[in-house]
Order: sequence, then structure tokens, then C-alpha cells
Amino acid sequence: MAAKKQTVSMIDTFKEFKETKNIDRTTLVSVLEESFRNVLAKIYGSDENFDVIVNPDKGDFEIYRNREVVPDGEVQDENKQISLSEAQKIDEDYEEGEEVSESVDFAKFGRRAILNLRQTLASKVLELEHDSLYNKYKDREGQVVAGEIYQAWKREVLILDDEGNELILPKTEQIPNENYRKGDTLRAVILRVDNENNNPKIILSRTSPTFLQRLLEAEVPEINDGLISIKRIARMPGERAKVAVESYDDRIDPVGACVGVKGSRVHGIVRELSGENIDVINYTTNIKLFIQRALSPAQISSINIDEAEHKAEVYLKPEEVSLAIGRGGLNIKLASMLTEYTIDVFREAADDDEEDIYLDEFADEVDQWIIDSLKAIGLDTAKAVLKAPREMLVEKADLEEETVDQLLEVLRAEFES
Repeated sequence: MAAKKQTVSMIDTFKEFKETKNIDRTTLVSVLEESFRNVLAKIYGSDENFDVIVNPDKGDFEIYRNREVVPDGEVQDENKQISLSEAQKIDEDYEEGEEVSESVDFAKFGRRAILNLRQTLASKVLELEHDSLYNKYKDREGQVVAGEIYQAWKREVLILDDEGNELILPKTEQIPNENYRKGDTLRAVILRVDNENNNPKIILSRTSPTFLQRLLEAEVPEINDGLISIKRIARMPGERAKVAVESYDDRIDPVGACVGVKGSRVHGIVRELSGENIDVINYTTNIKLFIQRALSPAQISSINIDEAEHKAEVYLKPEEVSLAIGRGGLNIKLASMLTEYTIDVFREAADDDEEDIYLDEFADEVDQWIIDSLKAIGLDTAKAVLKAPREMLVEKADLEEETVDQLLEVLRAEFES
């Protein structure tokens, strides 16, 4: 009786699984029946002559074994045949050639059989879980999902979706310096769905350009309506991104539409991406113009293009070079990624450039703090200082008039010599 209760309890457990995983009734019945048949086949050698009736809604089941009545002494397969005398003990009206159907008490098979059934059922349930998870996500690569952070480890973060399915955010797909706390809600894009050995893994990403694209599509109606197209995206996750957009309606400014009034449309995305600044530029097939826009805010003087090698030589005025390169080389890296061209930046030579001298070369004659003050207001060469108004040197560089006069005297002396 205890074994019977164990078996029924097991079916109740499966019913709970059905409710949480939304397994349809046909599949549920099929899995239960197959689990019973696997055990019966191990016990009797075959399950072909058994009828298994399961009712998961009520949590009960019935098993019947069907055997052919044969003359006494001619039983060759005890599982599928029964002698006439044995059949007539069940019902004296049985005759040779008829079929005897007997109810099978599964509990009588003992603890081992019930354990075997549990293991088989657990295996089938796991397969269903895997199939359900894979089928749910296999066609959703590139979509954004939200889930609750369940656990954060050194190499990955485990996220649970609204059905309790496990999603993985690897370290390589995390925005640097983000903090992940258990219980927080996190959004990411589905990078890929692996299914090795029928063990599906849903891999997420917050660093993929596709994630930024989906956020823009959700925030900018014109993109979602097909009036604006996102042509290319380059990201340094958590730091800065460049997005090239194009409008199919001349009346729409694609950059303005994406940025919004006072940046209203990108503010939320910047927060979502942990402060990642977003530059939006107009896309063009004119590669020279595209590179020029990609290097914004720097102003370019001229460009030489090698289309075969996908290389570009960009010439700029001295004061524009640092803008083109950006802090830590970030601006030029993103511009190269966006345009798919290797970009080399060169300082444009002025007519008298060869005579100019960087202020740092006067360190023996001029105090370093004076040089630093001048460089802080954008004056890094001797000629730049000599061309600047004396009042500017006094006020903006915060220098004494006597100090300025001595400085100018040193610089002029160098050129006169």
C-alpha cells in the first residue's frame, strides 16, 4: 500500500510540473505512459501486450496485461500466454484462443521497480524541460529579455526569466564595472542559444551592438516605423558608442530624431548602459564624408583614402588632433570600427610649422607650472603663445604681467637667434 501511495504521489508531482511548465495534456499522458512501459519492459521483457491508462488530472493510473489462452503444457511465453487451466481459475468461461486481460498492481513490483519508474519519469521530465526551454528561445536570438538576477559569480551571472528558466550572462558579455545584485531586474539581448547534448543554454549579452540597436528601436518610434534605419553601430561598452543612422524621409532629421529634444531619447539608454555616451551621426556612402563625421567633434582638413586596403590618412590642424584621437584613443578606435577603415591621424603642417617649438622644450628656462598653465588654455607651442594677446596670457593663464613679459622675452629670443 505504501508503494502505491509513493507512485500516486509521484504522479501528483508530475501534475505540478505540468502546471508550472505548461506541458499540454497529450504530452503529459504520453510521458507518463512511456515511463510505465519502460519499467514494464524491464520486468517482463516486453510491454507490447500491456494497456497503460493514465489520468494525470486525477493522479491515478491503471495497467492491464493481455495474454492469449493456450492449451495446458503449450505455454512458450509466460508474459504473452496463459494456460487454459490458469485462465479458467480467473473465469471458468475462458476458452482456447481467447484473450485474458488482468489488472496489474504496480505496487507489488516492489521498491526497486518504483525507484526505476521515478528515475525514468525524472529523465523524461528533464528532457521536456530542455525541449521547452530550447523551443521557447531558439528563434529569439537578437531579442531583448528581462529577468531577475538569481546569482552573480566571478565568471557569469545567472538570471531567471518569468517562468523560472535559467539564462546566462557571461563575464565577457557584461559591461565593465557594472555591479550585479541578487534580486535586481536586468535587461540583455539574447546572443545565442546553444543546445549541445540536448542541454540548452541561453547566452545573453549587454555588450553586443545589437543590444544598443534594440534599445534605440524601442525608444525611437521613427526607427520602429521604418522611417529611420540604423546602418552601423560601434561600441566600447560602458564608455562610448557611435551610431550611424539614415532617414528614408527627407523631412526627418535622423540624428535629431534619435537624440530627442535635449537628449531626451538617449538619456534612458545611457543610464541603461551604465553611462555609455552615444554619438549619433548621419550615414553616407561617401567614405570620406563618413570618416569625417565619424571623427566628430574633430574638424578634418583633408583625407587620403586607400579603398583597396581600407585605410585612411587624415590630416588635421594641431589643435584638432587630440579631439580626433580622444581620451585613451577612444574616438579614433570607434571611428575605425564604425567606418571599417584603419584611420591614421597626421598633424597638418603650417607654412612656418618647421620653425615652431613645443613649450616643453623651454623647461630649462621657464618654470613647469607656467608651461602647464599655458597648455591648460590650449597653447602648447611657442608661436601660439607669441600670437596670443598679452591680456589673454595674464587673465586666462592667471599669470603676473612681469611673468608674461619675461616669458615672451625668452620665446622671442629663441626665434631671433
